[in-house]
Amino acid sequence: MTVRVKVCGTTSVHDAVLSAGAGADALGFIFAPVSKRLVSAQVAREAGLSVGPSVARIGVFLEQGLDEVLRTAEAARVSAVQLHGPLSSLYVRQVAAYYPVLRVLRPADLAAEAGMWRDEPGVTLMLDAPEPGGGVPLDWAALREVFPRGAWLAGGLGPANVAAAMQALSPAGVDAVSRLEARPGVKDPALVRDFVQAARSS
Repeated sequence: MTVRVKVCGTTSVHDAVLSAGAGADALGFIFAPVSKRLVSAQVAREAGLSVGPSVARIGVFLEQGLDEVLRTAEAARVSAVQLHGPLSSLYVRQVAAYYPVLRVLRPADLAAEAGMWRDEPGVTLMLDAPEPGGGVPLDWAALREVFPRGAWLAGGLGPANVAAAMQALSPAGVDAVSRLEARPGVKDPALVRDFVQAARSS
């Protein structure tokens, strides 16, 4: 199975085109107000349209109301939604009725939630660090026995360590942001290219 590669924290048309040109399968647009990489729905829409339909456009949300999520996702023309934070199963399913969902869990959440979403239509799990976007990798060795089959992996990934992470856990997709930047919200072309190539060759 070919791993999917997502470049998150996209804040401009320029960086969207850069990441798509490097071979990314998906772009992440962060709509959580607390993020240093917050982007407007209008900019996300323009960036998404600039790369064409073959690249997935994923809206990233943190504990935001259902109406806000759906309204923003529609305005931004995203193709999927990524949900962070402590959320009810009903809420996740309500979003999944409209968009494919990447449900983000921390290692501490796995025991309680991983089984709940294993066969849920429209919901794919992603494992991330306790502080998303912080650049700190997870302890992959400690997760070997509990990492859900078919899940995505995030948390401190970059060109130098994505191959090791994939070897340890065999994720269906990998997601990176902070280790691909020249500064918060601005991508480094060489790091993006090297990350995609490292993931593809692993």
